Amino acid sequence: MTFPSSEPAERDARLVSADHKIAPSEIAIGVIIGRAAEYFDFFVFAIASVVVFPKVFLPFADPLTGTLYAFAIFSLAFVARPVGTILFAQLDRRHGRGVKLTAALLLLGFSTMAISFLPSYEHIGVWSIHLLCVLRIGQGLALGGAWDGLASLLALNAPVERRGLYAAIAQLGAPLGFTVAAVLFSFFLLNLSDADFIDWGWRYPFFCAFAVNVVALFARLRLVVTAEFSRLIEMDRLAPAPVIPLVRNHAPELLIGALIPLASFALFHLVTVFPISWINLYTHRSVGEFLMIQCSGAFICAGAIVASGLLADQIGRRSLLMISAGLIALFAICSTIAPLLIEENAIGQTIFVNAGFALLGLSYGQSSGAVTARLAPRFRYTGAALTSDLAWLLGAAFAPLIVLALSSRYGLACVGLYLLSGAVTTLLVLSLSRSEVRQV
Repeated sequence: MTFPSSEPAERDARLVSADHKIAPSEIAIGVIIGRAAEYFDFFVFAIASVVVFPKVFLPFADPLTGTLYAFAIFSLAFVARPVGTILFAQLDRRHGRGVKLTAALLLLGFSTMAISFLPSYEHIGVWSIHLLCVLRIGQGLALGGAWDGLASLLALNAPVERRGLYAAIAQLGAPLGFTVAAVLFSFFLLNLSDADFIDWGWRYPFFCAFAVNVVALFARLRLVVTAEFSRLIEMDRLAPAPVIPLVRNHAPELLIGALIPLASFALFHLVTVFPISWINLYTHRSVGEFLMIQCSGAFICAGAIVASGLLADQIGRRSLLMISAGLIALFAICSTIAPLLIEENAIGQTIFVNAGFALLGLSYGQSSGAVTARLAPRFRYTGAALTSDLAWLLGAAFAPLIVLALSSRYGLACVGLYLLSGAVTTLLVLSLSRSEVRQV
């Protein structure tokens, strides 16, 4: 397959940006928009894995088994993501960052939007499941290719004394993407009958994805053609590197980088995806109402992300990661001894979600690319992408599946035990890796 050159698109974007130097605040906006679009697609699929897919594509299974199957399909994107990073890095080297981003975001938007048109199991049988799996893998490949280096560009252009804050700002796309996805699903769940929601209402959030990704594409293309970005590529700071030499030279750093965010990434799904499944399966509470509770938690998460940047600039990123991992461990122990997310205890559910989102923001704000400063400059761009892929795969990919399977059989204390294992791993890795971790 032959790809066109990215020069026309890059030239047009360069003309738009040529009249002034791109400020860190403008880079931050582009990063937030791009990340929010990715997380929107991510959470639309995650929420649908609980409230839609077991009924539409897996109706032959009981509700619990159907949800477990849906979570298994959900994990496919995380398995495909490192492959996408490698494949799209080749595209980047041969045809430019503009072509790579365009192809990745169009694939992401198409894969998500196409789900809205899938026939149900009732109409085409097992082929509906196969097609859903293919489109989920397409999302994963696209997410790997959507890595653009803009977060690193933001950190490198930010004032040295404020790099922690600017690194945290790049993470605000997560709570924003979750909020938009949750509000859309909540609206349809609360305002449509169950029959209408399953028939057509759930398809609308997926259908919106293509437009969301087109907006994100233009926001990011404008930045990847700036003089600052081009200069850093020429310096090999943001240039894609071959994977084999990267692994040969920096395998320990890649592993450390994947394990440091484990506490944060495990918590990520245990306060977003898993509680929705438990509410849906084991309580009489409205999922639409609970999604709005989670939206309030997402706002708390956003505030905690900003706070993490301010704290990191004062006490250092490594110290903050140690503190946040310790707090997550304490939260996990409390959840193990006295699980709050139980039956019809709405107050306990709200406390669990809001406390979890606060800790998520504090830890997630500084978890991305935590050890990329230890990589040789020419490996940092691809190394940051692969460490992120591996961290999601190890810490988050199977979390909803494992925790729901265990907690449905042995009780909600399993939520705390799973989270505690991630927090302990993060603390051990940070203790063994004593050099200050930095975002570059």
